[in-house]
Amino acid sequence: MYLVCSLYDKRPFFQHGSMAEKASKNLSADTSAVKRIDEYRPYWAECYGVAPFLPTSREEMDQLGWDSCDIIIVTGDAYVDHASFGMAVIGRVLEAQGFRVGIIAQPDWSSKAAFQKLGRPNLYFGVAAGNMDSMINRYTAEKRIRHDDAYTPGNIGGKRPDRAVIVYSQRCQEAFKGIPVVIGSIEASLRRIAHFDYWSEKVRRSILMDSKADILLYGNAERAIVELSHRLAAGEKVNEIRDIRGTAFVLNELPSNFRCIDASTLVDEKPDVQEPDAPQVVRILDTALATQSATAEKGQSAEYIRLPSYEAVRRDEILYGHTSRILHRETNPGNARPLVQKHGERYVWLNEPPIPLTTPEMDWVFGLPFQRVPHPVYGDAKIPAYEMIRFSVNIMRGCFGGCTFCSITEHEGRIIQSRSKESIVREIEDIRDKTPGFTGVISDLGGPTANMWRLACKSKAIESKCRRLSCVHPTICKNLDTDQTPLIDLYRKARNVKGVKKVLIASGLRYDLAIETPEYVKELVTEHVGGYLKIAPEHTENGPLSKMMKPGMGAYNEFKAMFEKFSKMAGKEQYLIPYFIAAHPGTTDEDMMNLAIWLKRNDFRADQVQNFYPSPMATATAMYHSGKNPLKRIGRSSDSVIIPKGTRQRRLHKAFLRYHDSDNWPLLREALRKMGRKDLIGNGKKHLIPFNQPPGSVVRRNGAASKGRLIKTQHTGLPHNPGKSARRVRKKRS
Repeated sequence: MYLVCSLYDKRPFFQHGSMAEKASKNLSADTSAVKRIDEYRPYWAECYGVAPFLPTSREEMDQLGWDSCDIIIVTGDAYVDHASFGMAVIGRVLEAQGFRVGIIAQPDWSSKAAFQKLGRPNLYFGVAAGNMDSMINRYTAEKRIRHDDAYTPGNIGGKRPDRAVIVYSQRCQEAFKGIPVVIGSIEASLRRIAHFDYWSEKVRRSILMDSKADILLYGNAERAIVELSHRLAAGEKVNEIRDIRGTAFVLNELPSNFRCIDASTLVDEKPDVQEPDAPQVVRILDTALATQSATAEKGQSAEYIRLPSYEAVRRDEILYGHTSRILHRETNPGNARPLVQKHGERYVWLNEPPIPLTTPEMDWVFGLPFQRVPHPVYGDAKIPAYEMIRFSVNIMRGCFGGCTFCSITEHEGRIIQSRSKESIVREIEDIRDKTPGFTGVISDLGGPTANMWRLACKSKAIESKCRRLSCVHPTICKNLDTDQTPLIDLYRKARNVKGVKKVLIASGLRYDLAIETPEYVKELVTEHVGGYLKIAPEHTENGPLSKMMKPGMGAYNEFKAMFEKFSKMAGKEQYLIPYFIAAHPGTTDEDMMNLAIWLKRNDFRADQVQNFYPSPMATATAMYHSGKNPLKRIGRSSDSVIIPKGTRQRRLHKAFLRYHDSDNWPLLREALRKMGRKDLIGNGKKHLIPFNQPPGSVVRRNGAASKGRLIKTQHTGLPHNPGKSARRVRKKRS
């Protein structure tokens, strides 16, 4: 079924002969042999120089003196030439390699015409959905259509198709026959194997199969795209390039020169699902991972892991959950092996994850000549995503938190990739000098998290062997360097840049890490909070928190005490604004009730409320679909996970978070009575909701008119009885 396979015949695996040899080496322990992305000899078209903006029309190509593009990037986002927009980054990286790169942004996908406007690319089409998954961008957690799109001029929804990577790939293939199609972005990255699709409530094939693309690049793809582009430019065929890390592709057959090493622990003696060529028992990988590690470390053989097939995981939720567990344990560039998953008569092959960029490489990428503004074609139209980040600076990538509901780790990896202080300060100076409308306030220094910059494992040798899904759960790993004093120094340098009045921190803060360095909390609270600070405890109860891989409320309470202490010392009235998730796997109705009681007791009216959204490839999505916990070994007798499903239960869980909204009171009264908690219904301070509706209120019920929806009302998330300054914030925000 899913087996660890070792290469015993040392002949080349694929036509490009170095694949097996590369796989047999432990590349992660020493990355010095990895070619830096800024060390390639530029392609001949370097002579055309740097384009003010990457061209989006033939007229712009003519102005640059181009007769054709070497590479054309198709993206579902508007083209903003800024380092926070993935396709701008990839475009500028390729331009710096000497390639002529064109951009087709948000094309009309109803025909191939829009995909032909820049002509036939010399090398390939690069296809991306944009900075967001197109389905999450288009639909709410309740599967309702959004009518806005922050990545579109004018915030207009509907400017990209559902499953944009598939649609764009098909149109590119129609536009120019025989041109390679390379897919990437978070949409492709998180669909690289068979995956549960929340919108259709079924398991879909790898996006490679549906898009018919030639190759997929997953994760942050600079290293892979640079190597791929130079090799294609040198004359290699795309179907012969099989040894680049961070890539996936389809094979018609696997080589015969692999022997299969049996994995030893049973899922079940009588499995429900068997594959035709499988052993007579369903095996799991955990023991094999341990027994094979010594061989892999010595470089004695090249290995790949055969996952359960698409057909098997589509039929059997238990196998799906187990496959998710294998995938997430094979994400460390130091010890991950290639993965193979059969789809019908063909195979999807995933190479090992890419080697993370070094600090000099990160500096090089972010130092490219971005204009930092949208393309002039959009005129005065506002692009909300750009407006949000135009005065912010991305200082790092990656996240070792491993939150099960989040896809950052699956896409960017667990190893933090940090820029240097000098590079960050230069970008702040560029914002000051080049960005229109700058008033002296840097809106954020952050990234996936606010306070993981330069944090890493203390030992490269340990890091290269680790299969832990999180460095901070259930406790902070003893091998993790948690010292955030370098970040204090960065903050001080940033706010001392001439022309900078204030530097705010708006990215999500890991408060369990922050409390490890009290001096950091003091610096943050004293200098970098603009009245309120958003953090994400996500829940108060241990059941859901353990399934989220989030810290308990002890860390929150400790951080809150520090926050209030240092705010008082600074003479500032400041507030914590907590985020919470409703209906997450592992959450009972009682858990949500207890969270609501905690909110009431602490005088909070939650503003940032969301229902759990099962995004592709997330561990929590595997829980949602399988009903099992892939954080542990999965078998048919494994304990089940409570999964809040169905419109009514998901509404109820969200209603508990918004206990203060009178539209939710009828639903909550009914639920509390059924739960035997009528003591929480009344008009006193100890009660969660009142007996009666307010005069003149309209009770919303499940029906054709209301469709069971809750009215969205505006709340600030501030305490009920804020002081004078907080009232000013409330008035300003409303």
